[in-house]
Amino acid sequence: MILHRPASDNAALMGALLMISAAMCFAVMAVFIRYVTADLHPFEASFFRNLFGLLPMVPWMVRHGASGLKTERFKLHFLRGVLGFGAMSCIFTALSLSPAAQVIAINFTLPILTTVLAAVVVRETVRARRWSAIAIGFVGAMIVIRPFGQSFETGAILALGATVFMACAMTTVKMLSRTESANAIVTWMGLIMTPLSLIPALIYWQGPSMWQLFILLIIAVTGTAGQQLLVRAYRTADQSYVMIFDFLRLPFVAALAYVMFGEVVDFWTWAGAALIIGSALYIARREAVLAKRAKREANLPTTAPADPQAIPVTRVDRDAPAKDKPDA
Repeated sequence: MILHRPASDNAALMGALLMISAAMCFAVMAVFIRYVTADLHPFEASFFRNLFGLLPMVPWMVRHGASGLKTERFKLHFLRGVLGFGAMSCIFTALSLSPAAQVIAINFTLPILTTVLAAVVVRETVRARRWSAIAIGFVGAMIVIRPFGQSFETGAILALGATVFMACAMTTVKMLSRTESANAIVTWMGLIMTPLSLIPALIYWQGPSMWQLFILLIIAVTGTAGQQLLVRAYRTADQSYVMIFDFLRLPFVAALAYVMFGEVVDFWTWAGAALIIGSALYIARREAVLAKRAKREANLPTTAPADPQAIPVTRVDRDAPAKDKPDA
């Protein structure tokens, strides 16, 4: 009788829960970004998101000091910060121009790009059927964007640009999480992105009200919490597996946007998202089947030629003399 799950199942469950929590945080952040950027420039909002995002990390920095930020991979941290800055600038501007659910649905090309980058950069195994599922997911993304017969909107273009930046940034997070702590990764991100985002923010600067500062604080806290959960999800389970649960952002965002703005997600957005989600679920199912098969084959007796120096294990011959039979 099995009284507990295997360690790999526990890791998969924990990774899923961490990513679902991250999706909830990012959904709240997205809806509040759309809310605040109606009156505040996206560049200024992104600066405050980075500045306030450092606040939850202050106790950790005080407790660990310079040793907590000691790293031999600063160049990769800096690259992650630059990519994050590009993604944040694009996504904040896209959310200020387009409905939140549409931007998030376009952003669902992220798992597709992340899986491709995971195969190329991180060297994760991606098999033929999984590539086919990725192609189906891409078709779903095209249904959401609907570029045929109409011109791209600025918000859609920026959402796509943000997705490319985010896919690259998340791949660097996967690489950094092998050696760096989650707190160090998130803190370095804030330390690099805050001064980078201040430069364009100064061009469009206007004094935010106390209410806007409060909303920006919520955006920062949920964003930082989401990043923390994201890093831990990547560290707990396979990157391409946990990204599946990021799709829950769409119903989370759709519900919040409907309540706050009365925005309704149209049929084609849901249809395209369903294709993307379906392809990702197939990928997860296929990988689970292959993992079980590999585990089962690993427990089978080997069929390799026997070592001539080893003592052979043979069937006991019932007709052999008693003296040749093994002792009881």
